[in-house]
This record gives sequence, C-alpha cells and structure tokens, in this order.
Amino acid sequence: MFVVNLLLICFSIICSIFLVRWFLHRTALMKWVEWVGDRVHVHQHFKVPELNDSTQQQNLFYRRVSLYLSSLPSLEDSDFTNLFTGKKPNDIVLSVDDNQAIQDVFLGARVSWLNQVERDCGNQIVRRSFVLRIKKKDKRRILKPYLQHIHAVSDDLEQRGTELKIHNHRDGRWKSVVFNHPANFDALVLDPDLKTKIRHDLETFLKSKQYYHKLGRVWKRSYLLYGPSGTGKSSFIAATVNLLNYDVYYVNLSQVADEADLNSLLLQTTSKSLIVVEDLDRYVSERSNARITSSGLLNFMDGLLNSQDERILIFTMNNKDGIGIDPALLRPGRIDMHIHFPMCDFTSFKNLANNYLGVKEHKLFPQVEEIFQSGAKMSAAEISELMLVNRSSPSRALKSVISALQSNSKSGGKVATRLSDSSASSPAPPSIAEEGGGAAWKETMPKEFRKLYGLLRLKSSKRPGSFDQDECER
Repeated sequence: MFVVNLLLICFSIICSIFLVRWFLHRTALMKWVEWVGDRVHVHQHFKVPELNDSTQQQNLFYRRVSLYLSSLPSLEDSDFTNLFTGKKPNDIVLSVDDNQAIQDVFLGARVSWLNQVERDCGNQIVRRSFVLRIKKKDKRRILKPYLQHIHAVSDDLEQRGTELKIHNHRDGRWKSVVFNHPANFDALVLDPDLKTKIRHDLETFLKSKQYYHKLGRVWKRSYLLYGPSGTGKSSFIAATVNLLNYDVYYVNLSQVADEADLNSLLLQTTSKSLIVVEDLDRYVSERSNARITSSGLLNFMDGLLNSQDERILIFTMNNKDGIGIDPALLRPGRIDMHIHFPMCDFTSFKNLANNYLGVKEHKLFPQVEEIFQSGAKMSAAEISELMLVNRSSPSRALKSVISALQSNSKSGGKVATRLSDSSASSPAPPSIAEEGGGAAWKETMPKEFRKLYGLLRLKSSKRPGSFDQDECER
C-alpha cells in the first residue's frame, strides 16, 4: 500500500511539472504571436496632450485618461511603475512611469498607451501626453466606444471621491499638493442668517448650469471677502472647498510675470475649481510696481479670458474702501456678493466658546458681554488661540480672554496680541488652578508672562467689576 501511495505522489508531481512547462510554453508562444502580430499589422497612433498647443489650456480628456489608466490591472505588468501612498496610510496607488507603456483590451482588441514625456536639455519637462496605439483594422470598430468607455470609467472614479488638491503657481505652471483642511461651514464664526444665505447661494450655483447657459453667461460666481486679518476669511475659503468638493487655485498677482502669464495660468485651471486672489487691495495700492494693467485685471475678474464653466472666484481685502480702490473693480457683475468679516463681537465669542471649549453658558459670560459693549475689539483668531491653549479649563480660558479684552481696550490691541503670543508659547496651567490657588501655576510660567499677568492684575484691581475682585468676593 505504501508503494502505491508513493507512486501516486510521484505521478502527481510529474503531471504538475508537465502542466507548468506547458503553460509557460503556451504563454511564451502567445507573446511571440502577439509580437509578430504587432509587426505585421498596421497601427495608428492618437496623442492626448496635457495642454492644448494653441491656447496652453489644460486638456480635460488627458486627466480622464490618467484616471482610467490608473485603474487598469495591467498597470502592474508595466516595466516601471511608481508607487504612491493613497488617501489612507495603508493604501498604495500605482502610476505608470515616464515613457512606459501599459496594455489594455477592449471588445477583444488589444491596445496600448504610452506615457510620453518630453524634456529639454536641462532635463525639465516641456510636454506630457498619452499616446494610444491601436491596430488600424480595429479602429473603426472600437475607437469610438472605447473613448466613451474611458469617459464612463473616469466619471465613476471621480464620483467615488478623488483627493482634493490645493494649487500654487511657480514659473507659469501650477504645482499641487493634497488638500486636507478640515474646515466646515457649521463651525464658521459668522452671523447664522448670513451663513445660511451664503450656503444657499453656493448650493444654488451648483444646480444652475442650464440657467446660466440659457442666459448666455459663463457659469461662474464671484465673492469678495473683506475685513481685518484674523477674522475668518481663510477658514471660509477652506470650508467652501470642502462644501463644494472643488480644487482650489491660489493666484498670487505679485508673482505673475504679465497679463499673458495670468491668462495662461487661468486657462490651465480645471472646471469644478475655486480660484482665490488674496489681498487684492494691497496689490491695487502698489500698482506703480504692478505688471498687470487695469484692463487686464478687469478682464480677469469678468471671466472673459476664462470661458470654461463651473468656476468660483474669491477675492479678499482688508478694507474695500481703501485709498486707490477703483469702484469699477467691485461693481455688480464683477463681484456677485460682498461678505464682511468683522472683528469678534459677543455673539461670535459665544460661538467660539461653544466650538473650542464646549461651553454654551458660563457665569463669566455677562462680564465678557459688558466688555464687548464698552468697545473692546479682538479678532476671532486671537480669541480662539487663547481658548485653544487653555482648553483644559474653560474658566481659565474665559479669564484669559477677559484679561486680553481689557488690555486691548486700553492699548489699542497691542497687549492682546502679546498675550496671545505668550500663551501660545507657554504650557497651559494645570487644571487644579481653575478656580483658585493660582500661585502654583504662576511659578511655571515664563518670567515675562508673570510680569504681564501682575501688571494686568494690578490695573484690574483698581476697577470695581474686574473678574479678580468678583472671584474674591464670591
């Protein structure tokens, strides 16, 4: 019996070796047949450039082909393949390397794509394109449905959620990185009615393609955000990007060579994009050194040079009534909505306290409200920073805001800024000092902070109604 089993095992091994050799021989034979077929048949080539040669505008079909090729299983068979980290740390994304080919099969016909990259003598990339290679006998049968297939697959990949990108320009070309900002509309420190109005306006825009085309207008919307620094303009932009699921392009006018460079940058942007021009008032005030004429700037704002649909333009200013601001820049039609970002008031302060400290009501709120009513001003960024570094103790955080507001009302904002900087650079006090026993944590603070705290305490002790006296009386 043992001998029979041994013979059966040997027979199985011999059969396995035979099958493997036959399979390898068949695979090699098939590759040889394919190689011969490629030499015998006449092929046609179709190039998909990244940029249109005449206008240097981005070719949207290039992006679709790139998405499609990245989804092909045959990508793993390419001689050289790049590996990248995906959205999640454990995800690995494959991408075909420069001047490498990838195979595809559609309706029984074999085609190939070449990722063609041309470089200059300095090894700088001057042109990118995908080149489709297809047998001439198959072209009439499969070319049109194959291109439609690429559109359908790339649309599906986009709908599943691609990474948002933030683009900055350099030397006339956009450079992008993944956009990971967590800002959302619900957390914005804005008047609730205004926030609802803006959100409704943005969501209505998304559904208005046919309406804009019926009017013969470019499908775009423009907003002006104006107010002092630190009042939430950048957070608003990030929240809008996440709400719309748009890529964002930051245009720095001071780094644009001339109007032709600006035109080229605009034509390279894609649909479903948010184009941001920050500090427009500062650029306008420095027009003596500007490289873009008034007409060039107005054309940019009108969207005449950027005729592709589904764009949102956002301009920011510190002061829209500043010296040198041409009223023509801000007229209706160029700017669809003006949004003011003021310094923090008591309502905004309560929103910040809820967001950063989880506090909706507190015994110190009346005192904060009284200080705001007396004319004290601070930006939302300064207040939120004080809350952030003292988040382990809501009472301590509120007291630090009160101290900063009181100092701010006397010194025009300078002390508040220094206090915020000192707090941000020093460790938060232990939570045991929340309601009393402050001496212990004072000793852990830097010397400069202790001097500043003592000065504030001395000044506030001379006024009835300071929070130190109130705490002692209670």
